[in-house]
Amino acid sequence: MEFETLLESRRSIRSYDDSKEVTKEQIKQLVEAGILAPSWKNSQTARYYCVLGAEAKEKFAKECLPEFNANNTKGTGAYVVTTFVANRSGFDRSGNPDNECGNGWGYYDLGLHNENFILKAKELGLGTLVMGIRDGEKIQEMLEIPETEMVVSVISVGYIKENPPKPKRKDVDDILKFF
Repeated sequence: MEFETLLESRRSIRSYDDSKEVTKEQIKQLVEAGILAPSWKNSQTARYYCVLGAEAKEKFAKECLPEFNANNTKGTGAYVVTTFVANRSGFDRSGNPDNECGNGWGYYDLGLHNENFILKAKELGLGTLVMGIRDGEKIQEMLEIPETEMVVSVISVGYIKENPPKPKRKDVDDILKFF
């Protein structure tokens, strides 16, 4: 798929076709795309946890997502939890922040990884929904995520049942200033 077409056609999906399964191989391809993203001093702190089995997905949605996100992701093929190793990206070797952003760089780097992840999903014919409203503590406990990692988002991945229309976007002149 041509890059511009990929960017123009990607949507946040809230209607999944549960008759088609997402595979471990597909999830690996998405994470491999994420790995290609840049990171602070090549620190590569992004981590992914995939909930793929039917019973595990049901339990995860019920216990870790608010009802509206659980409903928005019914029929999803997988839930992928994204985290980053805290206090590394944006920090020097002694553990001191390199600038005022500190762990903000971990979030930034993970966002770059996740963008590659969701664009690769679209290229493979899959839809995604990135969710930030979730129970991070419950997720950390359920998926046995180390305390050294910060739970950031849950991405549902699955086959698209209904593709929503393109939402209005700001114009370049609304967000860009030249000096």
